[in-house]
Amino acid sequence: MLKDVVGQWPLPPRLSFDGVYVEPDIPSELFITDTTFRDGQQAFYMYYSVEDAVKLFKLLGNLDNGSGRIIRSEFFLYTERDRRLVKAVRELDLEYPKVIGWGRARVDDVRLVREAGLDEMVMLMSISDIHIRYKFGSTRDRVVEKYLEAAEYALRGGVRLRCSLEDVTRADVVGFVIPFVEKLLRLGERYGVDIVIKLPDTTGVGVPYPFASLPYSIPKLVWVFRRVLGVSSENLEFHGHGDYHMAVANAVSAWLYGASVNNGTLLGIGERAGNVPIESLIIWYTRIKGSLDGMNPRVLRDVIEVFSSMGYRVPTYQPIVGDNAFTTAAGIHIDAQLRNPITYLSMDPGLVGREARIMIGPYSGKSSIRHWLRLHGFAVNEELVDAVYERVKSLYDNGPRREPLSDEELTRIVNELVKLLG
Repeated sequence: MLKDVVGQWPLPPRLSFDGVYVEPDIPSELFITDTTFRDGQQAFYMYYSVEDAVKLFKLLGNLDNGSGRIIRSEFFLYTERDRRLVKAVRELDLEYPKVIGWGRARVDDVRLVREAGLDEMVMLMSISDIHIRYKFGSTRDRVVEKYLEAAEYALRGGVRLRCSLEDVTRADVVGFVIPFVEKLLRLGERYGVDIVIKLPDTTGVGVPYPFASLPYSIPKLVWVFRRVLGVSSENLEFHGHGDYHMAVANAVSAWLYGASVNNGTLLGIGERAGNVPIESLIIWYTRIKGSLDGMNPRVLRDVIEVFSSMGYRVPTYQPIVGDNAFTTAAGIHIDAQLRNPITYLSMDPGLVGREARIMIGPYSGKSSIRHWLRLHGFAVNEELVDAVYERVKSLYDNGPRREPLSDEELTRIVNELVKLLG
């Protein structure tokens, strides 16, 4: 059976290396755009009501905090609910993020953007031969004609464009992408506007390595658009997916090698393996720039609460926002953190509205238990510490227990032992 499956379906695409390196070229300005209400809604477990969208959009504004770093948020416009949702968030009258539309390279989709009162849209332009052949059953020449027609219709009607080159990391960059984008840029010049080029790593096959070959190398892709096509950094946007665990790494490389703009979703929620998490982009922005530049990531605590109220459970081990992101259970780690938290935490959890936590398990030593008791208001004496330590060990040595004890469970154990010890 396995042989049949392999025969019908390709292995993951193999990397190639061309021996050509490109140098980092970090833009002076870095920005984040949001697709929570577009790609985020394509996840099978997310479908936002108007009330949900308003709450989350407010939180996006609070994350930006007037900094102008989280600059745009893109929305579907296909259904009546989509249009009510856009109307509701626009009525909040936030400066950032700006509400923009998202649509296909079709005249009808441009009309939807204009009817919604929006002056900017992401226009989807599938660019790989895989998509052109199997999604459209078409040819390069025919899709180019269609894309340019829709783009000109938008520009003529005063709609600014962010042209999304879908599946560019599996496309013929030299033979097809470059000549097509040259036509797009000339069209923009004719109408006196800059066209933004969006680079979607649609299936997550991109890599952050400057020595890998096109089309997979994100640094090389950005270099081609910057140096060959002359697209300015502020007019280059990256959109990543997590199919191969590389979404954040690829997004960071896009920034480092010359694209000013990165696209993501709150908590990374998106189709298949998800998108680049906006919270990761905020933290990486800080690592690159050495400053938050006004953004307020403490709001992430509220983001988690809103998603939890909607029935979404953040994965426990998800960086930054998961329950275990700043939690330590190993006794030797806890002991070191008690001396100085920087030993195992590279940043203050309070930066993102969290706090450092310890969990007690089979490898938590007596110092960890002693610290836990103090944190939870118990009078600490060595007899109690020894008793709790032995009880915890026995749970794992003599029973089926596998996971660390919750605070509630440990509180029950301590209260029981306090009574026994008198």
